[in-house]
Amino acid sequence: MKTLTLIAGVLALLLLAFSGPLYQAEILGLMNAFLAMRIALILGVVAIVLALIQMLFMRKTISWSTTGVAILCAGIAVFMPLSMMNKAQSVPPIHDITTDLVDPPKFVAILALRADAPNPAEYQGEEIARQQREAYPDIQTQQFQQTTEQVFDAALASVNNMGFEVVNSDKTLGLIEAYDTTTWFGFIDDVVIRIQNQGQKTILDARSKSRVGMSDIGKNAERLRDLIAGVKNNLN
Repeated sequence: MKTLTLIAGVLALLLLAFSGPLYQAEILGLMNAFLAMRIALILGVVAIVLALIQMLFMRKTISWSTTGVAILCAGIAVFMPLSMMNKAQSVPPIHDITTDLVDPPKFVAILALRADAPNPAEYQGEEIARQQREAYPDIQTQQFQQTTEQVFDAALASVNNMGFEVVNSDKTLGLIEAYDTTTWFGFIDDVVIRIQNQGQKTILDARSKSRVGMSDIGKNAERLRDLIAGVKNNLN
C-alpha cells in the first residue's frame, strides 16, 4: 500500500504542476487542463486517505519517509485547486475591471492582438459594472496634482516594473497599452491606461481584461490595485 500511496501522491502533484505548462504548449485545451487539476485533486485526496489508513492500522510496516513524501505531494495537489476554487467563489465571475464604469478606456493598438480572443474587447455594460461595484468598490478613477506628463511617466514606469509587455505608449494622447502573462497557465490579460487633464488635476483611468475565461479569480482587480499603487509610489 505504501507504493500505491506514493504513486498517487506524486502523480497528483505532477498532474497539477504540468496542467498549466501543457496548456501553454497547446498540448491540452483549457477544459482538459482544468480536468487535469480536478483529477490531481482527487488523486491527492486518495493518497491522503491511504496514508491515514497506514498510520492508523499499519504502523508496524509503514515507511514514514515514503508516507511523508506522499502526504506532502498530495497536500500540495489538494490545497492549490481548493484555494483557487474558494477564491473563485468569493469574487464575481467577471474578467473585465476598470476604474471608469461609465466610460472605460478603450483598447486601440492592442485590438489586433485580441482578434482571435474568445472574450470580446468591448465593455459588456451595466451588468458587469454592477458586479464590480459590489466586489471592488475601491477601484476608482485616480486624481493627481502632478502634470499629465509626470503621471504618464509614473504609469509607464509602473507598467515596466510589473513586467508587462508594452504595445503602445503615446504621451500626446495620454494612452498606454500593454499585456500581462500569468505564470502558470500563461493567460494573457490586456491593460489600457488613459491619462487626461481635468482643470488643475490629472485624471488616470485604467482597465484590465482577460482574453479567455469567464472568471479571472480576482486577478484583474489585483493587477489594477498594484498598478495604481506603483503609480503613486513613483510620484512620491
